[in-house]
Amino acid sequence: MKVYAIVLAAGKGTRMKSQKPKVVHEVLYKPMINHVVDELKALGVDETIVIVGHEAKQVEAIVDGVTFVYQNEQLGTGHAVLQAREALEGKEGMTLVLCGDAPLIRKETLQGIIQYHQEHKNQATVMSADCETTTHYGRIIKENGQVKGIVEFKDLLDCQKDITEMNTGEYCFDNRALFEALNQVTNQNAQNEYYLTDVIGIMDQQGLRVDAYKIDDFNEVGGINDRLALAEATQILRDRINREHLLNGVNIIDPQNTYIGRDVVIGAETTIEPGCILKGKTVIGENCHIGPYCEFTNVIVKDYVDIKFSVLSDSIIENGVDIGPYSRLRTNCHIMEHAHLGNFVEMKKAVFGKGSKASHLTYVGDAEVGEEVNLGCGTITSNYDGKNKSLTKIGDHAFIGCNSNLVAPVTIEKNAYIAAGSTITKDVEEDAMAIARARQVNKEGYSKVLEEARMKEFEKRNKEKKK
Repeated sequence: MKVYAIVLAAGKGTRMKSQKPKVVHEVLYKPMINHVVDELKALGVDETIVIVGHEAKQVEAIVDGVTFVYQNEQLGTGHAVLQAREALEGKEGMTLVLCGDAPLIRKETLQGIIQYHQEHKNQATVMSADCETTTHYGRIIKENGQVKGIVEFKDLLDCQKDITEMNTGEYCFDNRALFEALNQVTNQNAQNEYYLTDVIGIMDQQGLRVDAYKIDDFNEVGGINDRLALAEATQILRDRINREHLLNGVNIIDPQNTYIGRDVVIGAETTIEPGCILKGKTVIGENCHIGPYCEFTNVIVKDYVDIKFSVLSDSIIENGVDIGPYSRLRTNCHIMEHAHLGNFVEMKKAVFGKGSKASHLTYVGDAEVGEEVNLGCGTITSNYDGKNKSLTKIGDHAFIGCNSNLVAPVTIEKNAYIAAGSTITKDVEEDAMAIARARQVNKEGYSKVLEEARMKEFEKRNKEKKK
């Protein structure tokens, strides 16, 4: 049976006090709406409809693989779901209705409600959770196992105020039955809005099977309405993710001071030191040592790698590499096996060969560096002429002396030697040595001449100040 999903993401979220729509705000470095949509993708739903409204373009810019439908006026949750009628009405299957501001939802929970819905042959299944009697959420009204309706907290009768099963705002419906019931929902209420919760009562009156699927952790589905809740959700998700990694054999020294994104993969026997931020599609292999205070974004790190106090993004690090402290890699770097990048080394769009070394104070941009190359302290690939970026190529076993400038486009062939302090503007042949600096000249006694000149200038300036 096909499964569809409708994600409600049209609200403004005024309590966020932001120009951005609520669902664009991030929880653990990922927008709320992407958390929900990605879990649906992992679940394998056949089609996801995202209902957008306020600042819709911002939502569309960060979500892919879905169908967007517009709710130009925010007239309630029932009205929002009704906007998907053209896309879904009449189709056979089940439809999940989810909130775009519930980023902690898990695919396992969604799979659970789908399975429960099928096994009990329901036309509607409300996701529910237990709560305190003072909790201001709608309550599930049941009779002989049938959900008769959902009553908002403020509308509870005295005889209903001891009910502790609450509506989480997440549902699974028979798709056809959903839209047939939606067509009967009215806005005859104080808010003049069309409520999705009214569908439950309508389906009950139609004699359809309506049930509730109770979950253990309400945090999964609790909506985020302000920045305090945003921070709390980040902490909850951080703790959940770190716990999973710890149980899978990753050594996290200080889980309270380590932030690992939901899509990050880490191998067993890897140690993560305090202060690390790992996000995006980062993958770290086994037996690595990461940190302290590293930030990775979309980085692939193979096995037995040691990286500390460094910032890496959109790069690949092969086995046995040693990086840091205080290195930065960005934009499609590929560091080959057993290479070493040391203090204050920056690389951009660089392939750095097996066993090569850049130990300190070096910039390598738009470059292809071969195997067993040594880049001396202060080496710079001058890749930008103010208009164009150009490529530097360095062959295997080349030696680049300290404080050298390689002005691209330029090629240093294998086994070549660049003398320290050189500015290289022409290709250097294999086995050649290049020297590109002025010949040293020593002027005997000239330091006294310079000192006398400095003193005369100093005395002149002091006299001018006194005038």
